[in-house]
Amino acid sequence: MLNVTRRPAVRNALAAANPLCYNPVMLKQQQTIKREVSFTGTGIHTGGKVTMTWKPAPLDHGIKFARVDLNPRVTIDPLIENVGDTSRWTTIGNNGHVVHTVEHVLATFVGSGIDNVLVELDGEETPIGDGSALPYLQMVKQAGIQPQEGKREIFQPRQTIHVEVGEALAVVMPSDQLRVSCTIHYGKPGLDAQFLSLAIEPETFTSQVAPARTFAFYEDLQHLIDRGLIQGGSLENAVLIRNESILATEPLRFRDEFVRHKILDVLGDIALLGWPLAAHIVTIRPGHTSNAELTRALRRQLEKQLPTPPFTQPSVPEAVTEIAMDTMRLMNVLPHRYPFLLVDRIVEMQGDERVVGLKNVTINEPFFQGHFPGHPIMPGVLQVEAIAQVAGILMLRSSENAGKVAYFMSANNVKWRKPVRPGDQLIIEVEMKKGRSKIGKAKGVCKVGGDVVSEAEVTFSLIDA
Repeated sequence: MLNVTRRPAVRNALAAANPLCYNPVMLKQQQTIKREVSFTGTGIHTGGKVTMTWKPAPLDHGIKFARVDLNPRVTIDPLIENVGDTSRWTTIGNNGHVVHTVEHVLATFVGSGIDNVLVELDGEETPIGDGSALPYLQMVKQAGIQPQEGKREIFQPRQTIHVEVGEALAVVMPSDQLRVSCTIHYGKPGLDAQFLSLAIEPETFTSQVAPARTFAFYEDLQHLIDRGLIQGGSLENAVLIRNESILATEPLRFRDEFVRHKILDVLGDIALLGWPLAAHIVTIRPGHTSNAELTRALRRQLEKQLPTPPFTQPSVPEAVTEIAMDTMRLMNVLPHRYPFLLVDRIVEMQGDERVVGLKNVTINEPFFQGHFPGHPIMPGVLQVEAIAQVAGILMLRSSENAGKVAYFMSANNVKWRKPVRPGDQLIIEVEMKKGRSKIGKAKGVCKVGGDVVSEAEVTFSLIDA
């Protein structure tokens, strides 16, 4: 969830500025689960045995996945900016750690109206169960649903959105409820075109969508095996289509079970928006890749509809003992120049121990041209470089170090928590841990709007220029 909308003052401003996005009729309570619940199974692609545990979460927590098999454990937000491979599954990741096949779990939360849950896994993939969402619905039943005090904000796009990826097409139209209309047609013998349109409510999801199982074509199996996928696949967790024959451990649960499963995947993938959605999605031959592109388009529309928060100047503590440095003074200290000077000015400096820098991130930054140009985010490595540059200010400004250059040596305990986008103001807070002789060590934190977006411990050496 986008944390900015969880503040009552901001929420009220949004309601006044955008009644379509924040229609009071659409608001209801957020929900979590009453008690912890677990399910053990096999990952359909990795083949590994895994236990998945759901835990109740507080208001505005959102859905989070945690890899408890890692030390330290890694938490991953299921948001579109964290999406990796979407060829045959939806994978989310953080700093090289991933969780595969999150779509059926997320679809269950969407269909059940659950907003806040911590999902713990002792492996890299969710357990597939029987290939449908029924095992997860059973988890919901065992855990129970707990209403919470906070309101649930629902995003309603004001404009039509159109996305095409290969043979897949999706159109999103304004609506006062979530509805998915899906058509599939693969030109395969024995598999006619299927169409279904459903308004997504808990009862409808439970009876009409959740039971639909994943499916595959026989002629695709070798390709998937060669890629190291479907290591845990079997007729117990998937339906296999071979020519005009349907291979499975039980008959089809619906005449049009395959289009229903595609609707299940759509619901799971649009959950990566991070907001409950009220819209009519019309899609033809959807897949995880096209669903991800659709969710990115929804995110762009969401950001357009959100009013821009008022600009607030970063506060400077009374204890500041030195005046700030503007860009010209910075260039007298640092050797960097455009486009690699990643600090605009220094807003706070306390002796030789603490310094705070500021970087205004604009759409004109040269790295946006090639770094996710359709979804611009500031590279995390440049945030670490900005920390190093601000840290270097403390050592290079002294007269004894005049004319020297700070060489970046290492970065430890690096964490990237949230994306930095055009229009953000990056506040870079650095505290020196060691600043003697020719070696400097510092801990830095980058913030946007008060939220930590990245952090690192950096080491650098001073040498003669």
